[in-house]
Amino acid sequence: MIDATHDPARMSWVASANGHAEFPIQNLPLGIFSPAGGGPRGGIAIGDSILDIGAALDAGLFAGAARDAAELAAGRTLNAFMEAGPAARQALRRAVSDLLAAGGAGEAQAARILHDASACTLHLPNRVGNFTDFFAGIHHVITAGQMTRPDNPVLPNYRYVPVAYHSRASSVRVSGEPLRRPNGQRKRPDEAAPEFGPCRNLDYEIELGVWVGPGNAVGEPIPIGQAAHHIAGFCLLNDWSARDIQSWESQPLGPFLGKSFSTFVSPWIVTVEAMAPFRGPQPPRPAGDPAPLPHLLDAGDQAGGGLDIDFEVWIHTAKMRAEGTAPHRLSAVNAAILYWTVAQMVAHHTSNGCNLMPGDLFGTGTLSGPDVRTEGCLLEMSRGGSRAIDLGNGEVRRYLEDGDDIIFRAHCQRPGQVSIGFGECRGRIGAALAL
Repeated sequence: MIDATHDPARMSWVASANGHAEFPIQNLPLGIFSPAGGGPRGGIAIGDSILDIGAALDAGLFAGAARDAAELAAGRTLNAFMEAGPAARQALRRAVSDLLAAGGAGEAQAARILHDASACTLHLPNRVGNFTDFFAGIHHVITAGQMTRPDNPVLPNYRYVPVAYHSRASSVRVSGEPLRRPNGQRKRPDEAAPEFGPCRNLDYEIELGVWVGPGNAVGEPIPIGQAAHHIAGFCLLNDWSARDIQSWESQPLGPFLGKSFSTFVSPWIVTVEAMAPFRGPQPPRPAGDPAPLPHLLDAGDQAGGGLDIDFEVWIHTAKMRAEGTAPHRLSAVNAAILYWTVAQMVAHHTSNGCNLMPGDLFGTGTLSGPDVRTEGCLLEMSRGGSRAIDLGNGEVRRYLEDGDDIIFRAHCQRPGQVSIGFGECRGRIGAALAL
């Protein structure tokens, strides 16, 4: 629902928020941060500052349902707040928007409740109990499939099932943490046997991360018409991929060490409420594709389950940093390419009675378009390493090299609305662990 919190005319007494590319007052994403000399706590990004939820509570700036919600969001993780559902998110959002609006009561307490974001440390916002990675970008499916199955790139089940696999929750990390090149078994087609060593074909995958709100009990599926109630918000997600390790070990059960070594997420949760102005119809399926089965089809979801988010991938190599040059943009794509909606992912995930938990994480799968420079990973862009990618400074890449920074950015922009962003998800490749 679009309400006063989305009003394009609403300004903030936090001067940096007005016209901010990521965190204007119309956004208000939640996260966990530590101020200098302090421990982790709940916060809300506003311009170049972070609102300390606990400090605002102590100052008596919340009342009623907003106070109850703030108490859940002020701790070391947001899991309890995720579990509280839409009513709590909406109450806190309205109260914080009023607090930070021009003339709002928070201005008198600014020194007490705001922190300079550049002086703070950001943490993983939830305790991630489970992480499921979907395969919902059909152009990624087509392009990757053409490399191994040129006559049949899309397997028959894909247009019926939101395909996914259960990935490793313990290695989900927040943007900016170090990433070591993984070791594993790898085997080139011309080699007689595999060997163990550092990944040769390290890759990224740009995905939309989905944070689960209220969960469900074991044995109680979530109907597609109620699935939106169980989605709390979104982030950027980098599904780091060791392609050579992955291709050898995936026969026949699928990804293991090639995926489990690390997944990065951006630190701020852009709530479902903040995304309201940027939703629309799910794009129609290509002619001849089957309609979703009944447990995945809901008129409301088809009318409003589409997401209008522009994504970009940038690379900043060690040479670029040494020469003081800007990062190079590798690709750009919009979330409209997703073949399945997030609600369909929730409904199918639970359709067999599987339970979700507050703070669980989904990845949508790689966001790729059909055109050059809309690819969401180097596997596609280099066609499995067969094509060199020109970085415009004399360097080329087929896969990632040590010292490379990979940076994801995303923004929502529509006429008549204030644009909002997700912040960055970035990681730098370090050398492999010694054998």
